[in-house]
Amino acid sequence: MNPTDNIDQCGTIVIAGGAGYLGKLLAEYFTRQSYRVVILSRQRREDTQLVRFVLWNGETLASWASELEGATAVINLAGRTVNCRYNAKNKQEIYDSRLNSTRVLGLAIAACQNPPKVWINSSSATIYRHAEDRPMDEATGEIGTGFSVDVCLQWEKVLTEAQTPTTRKIALRSAMVFGPGRDGVMEAFHRLVRLGLGGTLGKGTQFMSWVHIEDFVRSIQWIMNNPLSSGPVNCAAPHPVPNAEFMRTFREVCGRSVGLPANRWMLELGAVFLRTETELLLKSRRVIPGRLLDSGFQFKYPRLREALDNIVNANHHR
Repeated sequence: MNPTDNIDQCGTIVIAGGAGYLGKLLAEYFTRQSYRVVILSRQRREDTQLVRFVLWNGETLASWASELEGATAVINLAGRTVNCRYNAKNKQEIYDSRLNSTRVLGLAIAACQNPPKVWINSSSATIYRHAEDRPMDEATGEIGTGFSVDVCLQWEKVLTEAQTPTTRKIALRSAMVFGPGRDGVMEAFHRLVRLGLGGTLGKGTQFMSWVHIEDFVRSIQWIMNNPLSSGPVNCAAPHPVPNAEFMRTFREVCGRSVGLPANRWMLELGAVFLRTETELLLKSRRVIPGRLLDSGFQFKYPRLREALDNIVNANHHR
């Protein structure tokens, strides 16, 4: 019998920082699976028929902590966007938003009489080094250096050190999540292609790791329902591709035959005006989901073309 056949066999999913793009789609998915969903949000929001919003600040214990009591899973998505210039103020906000939310969730779980069965905490596939030579999985992947990597290392360290002995803890090293709608990362690439700027970015040899939103949410439920031991789990489609192939496939799916390439200096200049960093486009993330595949998880969209085709068509029909 499917464990999600009826409400009595399901439970409560608490999504911290779940008011954004990924949180909304996760909430939709789990309510369809007959779970109760509670979203911890920094802004007051109206409850819907299926989702309850609870105010928290991501820093201190308060009444929100009682929502974790007896929960099936806690999923932490909290964290300031990295799509910004890495100045001192923004860097500190990136650290604080991730480390503080993870730390206080650990304290809340530790205080539970009936703690959540599993705690899935966001991390990032950018934790691995710039890799064009070979793929990076959880067992053999080499950790990189620099600001973004240090954020991930400290983030995962807070998770690991949390005193939650009866709650399984997963650091979800996610790649870019592609899905329909205007709020996701997919829309940024789609816009480049529509404007005729969807050519190779930089040298084009850097690998792009990604995952379809449907596989992202399915993998989270898979982790909940399968006893993967605590530790990092790569959430990325099993076939990353070089940027040149990535952009060419994107253009073909969108019906655009030509896309102007962008050299590194052009990207650096553009990043200043767009208030972002070129690392998001130029770092080679060649990440594969070793633990998910080993545990038997099957991706619905393992290859780029079928994933993009599905999403672009979904956007087209909206």
